Amino acid sequence: MTDKDQPIKPWGGRFSEPTDAFVERFTASIEFDQRMYHHDINGSLAHAKMLAAVGVLTDDEYQQIQTGLEAIRSEVEAGEFQWSVSLEDVHMNIEARLTDKIGITGKKLHTGRSRNDQVATDIRLYLRDEIDSIAKELTRLQQGLVSLASNEADTIMPGFTHLQTAQPVTFGHHLLAWNEMLQRDYARLQDCRKRVNQSPLGAAALAGTTYPIDRAMTAKLLGFEAPTENSLDSVSDRDFAIEFTAFASLLMTHLSRFSEELVLWTSAQFNFIKLPDRFCTGSSIMPQKKNPDVPELVRGKVGRVNGHLISLLTLMKSQPLAYNKDNQEDKEPLFDTIDTVKDCLKAYADMVPAITANKESMLEAARRGFSTATDLADYLVRKGVPFRDAHEIVGKSVAYGVEQNKDLSEMSLQELQQFSDTIGDDVFEVLTLEGSVAARDHIGGTAPKQVKAAAQRASDKLGER
Repeated sequence: MTDKDQPIKPWGGRFSEPTDAFVERFTASIEFDQRMYHHDINGSLAHAKMLAAVGVLTDDEYQQIQTGLEAIRSEVEAGEFQWSVSLEDVHMNIEARLTDKIGITGKKLHTGRSRNDQVATDIRLYLRDEIDSIAKELTRLQQGLVSLASNEADTIMPGFTHLQTAQPVTFGHHLLAWNEMLQRDYARLQDCRKRVNQSPLGAAALAGTTYPIDRAMTAKLLGFEAPTENSLDSVSDRDFAIEFTAFASLLMTHLSRFSEELVLWTSAQFNFIKLPDRFCTGSSIMPQKKNPDVPELVRGKVGRVNGHLISLLTLMKSQPLAYNKDNQEDKEPLFDTIDTVKDCLKAYADMVPAITANKESMLEAARRGFSTATDLADYLVRKGVPFRDAHEIVGKSVAYGVEQNKDLSEMSLQELQQFSDTIGDDVFEVLTLEGSVAARDHIGGTAPKQVKAAAQRASDKLGER
């Protein structure tokens, strides 16, 4: 079927003139909602099976509808289906084609439902599948992170606050911090899925239907947890789409933070890590350049996802119950959010396991900036010096080190003792970077053995999914 065929609108009985050509194009959604064809057909198959079970359709009519819909699915998947803007959306395109194929029986499919509950069902079915796909990619990224963290449990690097050297940590510990963010994202995604997995089918236009439908049956056939409770809310609710986009916005914010660090760490000024060439590009004019384009693009894409969240919130904020045509605008931001998140997760899940740590550069950076100053203060406190006094002693020691261009570990015992005679020969055990990280030997600490244990716990959790 093509637009030249000028198909009769299924709702055209009340109208005395055809839709204006511009209005037809302006109000159509087929260009973007055809991606839901698979879920629209599945929803129609469940609806038809239920109508046959309650006696609204005969068994023969149901078989005709089932055969016709599966044939249409094959046409779409083979690229042979002719989508028509005149038929507005994926629902009416498929229904019209069904009637072409099986005749008047095709017109009976829509009994007991409306496009309002049909589209609400399709979006939930589509989003549920996409959530499951995203969850797999998120898990794959976490597995790569955790494996890399375990391998780098002993690799010392500077930890930062305010992007200033603070205390030494291990690279593995830093990577596991990223994993904690993603672990929360995964939990949010699964929680969102629970609210997506409710069936609005049978709510019809807004008030339900007079036909003896069995909503529990269609919900079960489609894998929903249960039917929705209120027909008005069922057709107008888009909370689940907003909640998913909120999840996506926070996930992308986390990926953007990772990206910022990767961009910094690959620079000549840091030189902490190397990214494989396949995830980078060069410069058209500067032959020495190796640009971390994948992290930069991921960092940039958070803006479009945040924009989609605001778009959906604004879309819903003034709508009265129940369905309004405004809701046609829910799909493009939702679809683009899904596509963006999947692409970014795939890029990171492929890239992260291939990161190489420049261990010597990390270690050398950790030696600069007096990163063991807190360890010296803790040493003095253990010797009986009040913390505030210890803080002042170490501050003066650091000031001396800045003046002499010496790290604390490079000072002689005599140099250190000019600030406190409490300092003894054993001080050098805590001023080494290895001693500093090893001393933080508790759950959540950066001691290598704790990092390895944490990586194992994280790996076990991932294995349970």
